[in-house]
Order: sequence, then structure tokens, then C-alpha cells
Amino acid sequence: MAGSIKRALISVWDKEGLAPFAKELASMGIEIISTGGTAKFLEKQGIAVKEVSTITGVTELFDGRVKTLHPKIHGAILYKRDKKEHVEQAKTAGIESIDLVVVNLYPFEHVVGREGTKHEEAIENIDIGGPAMVRAAAKNHNHVAVVVDPHDYGWLAEEIRKHGGISDKKRRKLALKAFARTSSYDTAICRYLAAIDKSELFPAFLEMRFEKAYPLRYGENPSQQAAAYRILGRTSIFDAKIYSGSKIMSYNNFLDADSAFGLIREFRNDVATAILKHNNPCGGAEGKTLEESYRKAYESDPESSFGGIIAFSRKVDAATAQAVGTRYIEVVLAPGYDDDALQILRQRESRRILDISNIWDMSVERAVNFRYITGGMLYQGRDPGIYDKDAVQAVSRRKPDQAQLDDAYFATKFVKHTKSNAISIVKGLQLIGNGAGQMSRIDSCNIAIDKAKRNGFDLEGTTAASDAFLPFRDSVDVLAGAGVKCIVQPG
Repeated sequence: MAGSIKRALISVWDKEGLAPFAKELASMGIEIISTGGTAKFLEKQGIAVKEVSTITGVTELFDGRVKTLHPKIHGAILYKRDKKEHVEQAKTAGIESIDLVVVNLYPFEHVVGREGTKHEEAIENIDIGGPAMVRAAAKNHNHVAVVVDPHDYGWLAEEIRKHGGISDKKRRKLALKAFARTSSYDTAICRYLAAIDKSELFPAFLEMRFEKAYPLRYGENPSQQAAAYRILGRTSIFDAKIYSGSKIMSYNNFLDADSAFGLIREFRNDVATAILKHNNPCGGAEGKTLEESYRKAYESDPESSFGGIIAFSRKVDAATAQAVGTRYIEVVLAPGYDDDALQILRQRESRRILDISNIWDMSVERAVNFRYITGGMLYQGRDPGIYDKDAVQAVSRRKPDQAQLDDAYFATKFVKHTKSNAISIVKGLQLIGNGAGQMSRIDSCNIAIDKAKRNGFDLEGTTAASDAFLPFRDSVDVLAGAGVKCIVQPG
């Protein structure tokens, strides 16, 4: 049949699912050729493989920068099997056809998304040979099949075994997927290089590609249809390991979980718990143990935490899980769980549990925020972080003591992740009142004060943070009248 497969080139960074797929190809008599790392991997699996260098006659050059850029590789992919001149030229040049190209690219997006990645490492993870082979195979999809996604291995092997090759329609679909992948890859590189020079953060033309990431039952309300998409190649909350229990994550769950993830990452160096509801913090605390931090966070506002999101800054142990118990919490997220803790948390079947270990250290240094508006979007660099402790200025006659400075820094982390206008009141590294999303900052002050009082907290000697500058003394008067003794604000 057209699209029959006799020879495959496999060169992948991500080895997921590769061994069984390659074994299946070999069992059908398909010759496998490969590059250094992939060839060694396949050989260890007992799969017969021929090194690309034995075909090209040239060993890998320049630390592996040049491996497959050779006529005997690209000619084998690109020549037209139905054109007599091409077939004769291939024969004269000693070029044997490659009918299947299995390539996934160096993990550029993953590397630049990691905290602390150096520029040199980012550059070395720009794949050259991979995209060249992918584009060559996709261009010649009338004769060659190209695979860039390990999730396609299963059906592809079945298709080849059943029909001896791949249909024209399916080769076109694979080619489309391949071009989409190289396009998103180049976009990620452009975005990275532009972000190095802040003046290039906002290019004249902006391209983004998304892929469906997670099924949603419905949107913000049951009357709305919805789906979850990730920026192609970017790490996101969708990459967390999700134990979904009796319910899958919802639209609102993901909104809240992403907000919780952003907030709890402010406490990567601390033992802390944050509780959120409708995208705003309602509880939070640091503690000597994770259990202590959770109990204090819950006491911040027990009523509002009902049906909320809990985020932990440390791996959850059994004592902390036991403290959470069977309280109605929609989502729990943490950088890992002890086995017994996970078992305890899963006793409430409707609870969704996210393990964020694999995204805990993702970089947000070059990340952006964007919001859809009618016919376009608003696009901005992400809020860079909390203030430099050494640069903070005390502008009052009375200077804050160390406890107040610590509370001010703690409060700023929470108010940063609260919808504006926002006021957060804390005491002893515990959130005791939060006023969010009001048209007037006075209203936010009053809500935060009322929350604290209703939950039994003494406001005398507390510290408050505002998410924006205070242009008039009215907010200061209200907070001071309630017992607040220290205020931190950014202007």
C-alpha cells in the first residue's frame, strides 16, 4: 500500500513509551536507524538498531550539534518515491528511503521554564537537527510518516501491523501535528530571546498555540460549555499529578488551584499553608510544623474555608492530613504526599488532590499574564515578586520592630494574591482578616477588620498590607482605630 513502512529513523529526547513501540516495529521487520543516545537506549532494550553515523560515514560532531544533517538522511526522507528521476538519483547516491521519522525535540520549553536556568544551557537546548527532520518528513508526507508525540505510538503500531503502512489521510494529520510542533517550538525560542531584552517583551506580532489539556464538565456556571487548554510546550498547573477522586477538576477548581499555586510558591523557603476561596486567600499561616501551619490557617476563617482550596509548601505528612480530616475541601495541592497522608486525604472521595512536585520549581521569571477582551487581549509581564527587605523604608516616626517587619513581609505575600482593592491583616505570621475586590479601599479595610473580629481575633498590635498605595489618610485612620500598629504599602 501507499505509505508502507520498511525503514524508520528514531531520534527522541523523551523516551516515554519508546521501548514497546520500537519492539513492535522491529517485530514487523522494520529496520530501525537511530542517533547516539536513542540508539544506546534501544540497544539496552534488546532492539536491533543501526547508528546514523554508520549510514552517513561521519561521527557526531561538535558535542552532538551535528548528527543527522547529511544527504543520506535528509535525501532518504525527502525524495519522491513516485518520481523516476528522484528514485534514480537516490540509487546513484546510495540513499535508501526512510519511511517513518519518529522525533521529539530537545526540551527547550522545559529547560527555560526551570528556575535558575543559565542562558548557555537554554541555547544548547535549541534543537536543530530534530526540527529539520520533522519538517522534511512533514513536507514529504505523501511518502513519509512523521511522529512527534509519544501518545501516537500505540495506534500507529496497530495501523502498520494491520495494513502494512499508514493511510494518506493519517499521514496528513501527522504532518499537520508536526508543523504545529515546530511552529510552537520556534515561538517559544523567540519568546525566550525577546524576554532577555525587556524592550522586546512586547513584539509587533504575537503568536501563541494552545493544546487541549483537560476535560471540563462545564464552565464557571453549569450553563456554560468549557475546555482547558495549555500553551503548547509550556509547563502549567495541568502538569500536576491529579488524583481526581469521584469528580474531575472543574473550571473553578483550576482557577482557584492556579491562584493557590502562585501564592504558596511565595513560601518555598518556609513551612506554610494557604487556604483560598473564589481566587482569594481566606486563611494562611507559617508554623514550626506543617500541621501547625494548617491549624492556624484554618483558624483564620473557618467559615470561608468550607469548600475551598488548601495549598501546602511542604510534602504532606500523616499528622497534617489527619488535621484536614474529612472537612469539605474541594482541592488540596502540595509538593508531594507521604503514602499514609495520601490515603487519609482520599477518604473524602469527592476531594481532588494535586501533587505539584514536578512543577514546584518552574520558573516564572519570564512569564506573562494576558487577559482576553473583545477582539484582543491585554498582555503584561508578571508581577515580579515581594519587595526587597533591605530596601524597605519606614516613613513614620515610630519604627517597626522585627516581629512587625516579619508580619509586614508575610502580609504582602497574601495581599499580592488578593483581588484589588485589597487589605490583608496579620498577626504572628497568621492571616486574621482579608478584604478583597472592593470598589473602595475603605470597604476592604472594614471587611478585613470585621472578618478578624468575627473569628475572635484581637486586632491590637496587628500589621496590615495594602496592594496599592494609600493616597489619603482615611484607610490609615480606619486600620489604626481597629488596633493596627504597622502598615505596609507600595507607594
